[in-house]
Amino acid sequence: MNDDTDPTDASTRRTCLQYGGALLASGLLAGCSGGDATPTDGTESASATPTPDSESDTVAASPETERPSTATGSYEACIEPVGCLSFEKVPETYIVNNGEWADMAFALGQRDGFLTATNMIPGFLFEPFGLDVPPESETTGLSATDWDKEVFYDRDPDVVLMDPNYMHKTGWDDAWDRDDTAEIRENVAPFFGNNILRRREFHDYRLYSLYEALERLADLFRERERYEALAATHDALQAEIDSRLPPAEDRPEVGLVNSASNPNEGTFYPMHTRVEGVEMKPYRDLGVDSAFPADLVEAGTIDYEQLLEVDPEILVFHWGIGTTGDGEGFSPEAFREQYVEPLESDSVASRLTAVEEGNVYPGAFGSQGPLVNLLQTEMVAQQLYPEEFGAFDAEQFPDVPAEHRLFDRQRVRDIVDGEI
Repeated sequence: MNDDTDPTDASTRRTCLQYGGALLASGLLAGCSGGDATPTDGTESASATPTPDSESDTVAASPETERPSTATGSYEACIEPVGCLSFEKVPETYIVNNGEWADMAFALGQRDGFLTATNMIPGFLFEPFGLDVPPESETTGLSATDWDKEVFYDRDPDVVLMDPNYMHKTGWDDAWDRDDTAEIRENVAPFFGNNILRRREFHDYRLYSLYEALERLADLFRERERYEALAATHDALQAEIDSRLPPAEDRPEVGLVNSASNPNEGTFYPMHTRVEGVEMKPYRDLGVDSAFPADLVEAGTIDYEQLLEVDPEILVFHWGIGTTGDGEGFSPEAFREQYVEPLESDSVASRLTAVEEGNVYPGAFGSQGPLVNLLQTEMVAQQLYPEEFGAFDAEQFPDVPAEHRLFDRQRVRDIVDGEI
């Protein structure tokens, strides 16, 4: 806390929230600062449009996020754009925005503290890790585009795992503004998060990689051992894949399209595969390039003729693994009916190499934390390189045959359970 804050109240969460709310209302979006934390007003932000080849996920602490003390009592956790927050005890309950923050919290052993979300990863993707997570229809208490303050008051979390700037995203309901965010921060709980899914128009500050964000959340929950064990598991998976990938010149280019594409109408939304954010992490980590040239991606929408001109050997519908079916699990039948059959029945689309060779796949669910990312990196490897990693089996997923598993499920379960 700064020197002008009443020292008798400095250790209480509510005083921290009052101070933070005043800053937030003024647009600074800083937390209850402590130590030598770097200001988080975007003056030292990362480039707005980097396109890394892969994520450097296990990194040393940056200057603004020195690791908090492991001693008992007050401690700090820091993240942009919030800044550094002081806590007297580890938060027990939380509300999340998207599934990546829920996934990270679950991975750090905090499943019981989950209260509600705006968007959730379908629960079936957590089953391989022994986690019982209800489907999105049963866990979403907030609208993703129209916030309800009463939900925050009713659930009364200890912390809100959201980038506060996300709540002011351009084009969303004007009924929520920065004063509302300040009110929740002051009266309910502090915000702690970063918009790590993808870079958006408001995000001119640092966008963390998945494991950079996980490390900061581990600081919040004081789960350093779990973080390190998960990072080691991730690194081992990546090393295994890297050792078996073909040379870059022999790797396929993927026609990645948004799942909002409508084959029945012949409209497709092409995407890049290497942009920053956890959404594209599996493709970056597998060194996958997009079959679509930049001008087609920037155009936004293409038709069957343009798709045939590119003629990708593999066609992937991004988010498809979680957006087809009833939310209880992936439905190969629903995916085939929605995406594959219209392609096969169209006179132009049926000539696509990906259609002729049966290489039309449901893509990874973009909102992923460390648990689902492990599963989906393995999935994408099997879709792209079936001869090397074993063919992706849509009927069985996520139950992958033991001989084709690229990481130890039981080891990850043990980490989640604290048996490190």
